[in-house]
Amino acid sequence: MAADKLSTRHLLGIKDINLNDIELIFETADNFKEVINRPIKKVPSLRDITIANIFFENSTRTKLSFELAEKRLSADVVNFAASSSSVSKGETLIDTVNNILAMKVDMVVMRHPYAGAGQFLSRHINAQIVNAGDGAHEHPTQALLDAFSIREKLGDVAGKKVVIVGDILHSRVAISNILCLQKLGAEVMVCGPTTLIPKHIGALGVKVEHDLIKALNWCDVANMLRIQLERMDIKYFPTGREYSMMYGLNKQILDNLDKEIVVMHPGPINRGVEITSDVADSKQSIILNQVENGVAVRMAVLYLLASQNDK
Repeated sequence: MAADKLSTRHLLGIKDINLNDIELIFETADNFKEVINRPIKKVPSLRDITIANIFFENSTRTKLSFELAEKRLSADVVNFAASSSSVSKGETLIDTVNNILAMKVDMVVMRHPYAGAGQFLSRHINAQIVNAGDGAHEHPTQALLDAFSIREKLGDVAGKKVVIVGDILHSRVAISNILCLQKLGAEVMVCGPTTLIPKHIGALGVKVEHDLIKALNWCDVANMLRIQLERMDIKYFPTGREYSMMYGLNKQILDNLDKEIVVMHPGPINRGVEITSDVADSKQSIILNQVENGVAVRMAVLYLLASQNDK
């Protein structure tokens, strides 16, 4: 049985939480998943809590998922969007957030282009912070919903082999996933072109493979990452077509494997680049489950953080 309280006041990264925290989030998300499948999908759990969603970087899926989670919990929601160009110094970030806190906000969900922005903020303001992605650093709720989805599909995460394929270098999803899966007892491999694999990734205790077919034959689960062109200042591979030929997952490759594997994608999908439509829509894909689970997991995180203030 997991503990009844998180060990941390904020969710800044997977590295800051322990196995008990993850199990408590999953148990709570199980309960909320039942709630969001009822005819009446709202609970009054956060009725007196005000949450500000502050996104200094564009986001559609994560922002919608958090907003839906907040509204399902009956929180009051303030949305604030700022272009990253307006944020050049930490002081500007504090000014922006202090303006929002003047409206008596209890919790801040923040996405920011700079790694460590959440930690910086948590040292300067009283509200609880949930990191919705900071640069190429971490994206903890994505890792939690991915691991929750594996647990739901395969019964457990411990002992499973998970390969993360693609743009590891620029991916906050990859780092958070590696940390989360390892805490839950999974084996992790990364696969992609040499230019997109960080030099010292092996220090995290992951296997490194550059041959997609070998990686797929090894794994139980393949998490296919999007190529993050918006974070690339140089060319890391010749063309999208060549990348797709070497590291794209199509139905023929999937059908030729000796076993059935689970296919995941954190989204948004570049159909025809990292995976083809027939893979994304196949019975082996749990991409839509990930989307649904994202709301339940984020409800669990927000609820558990807010409940600390009652104690």
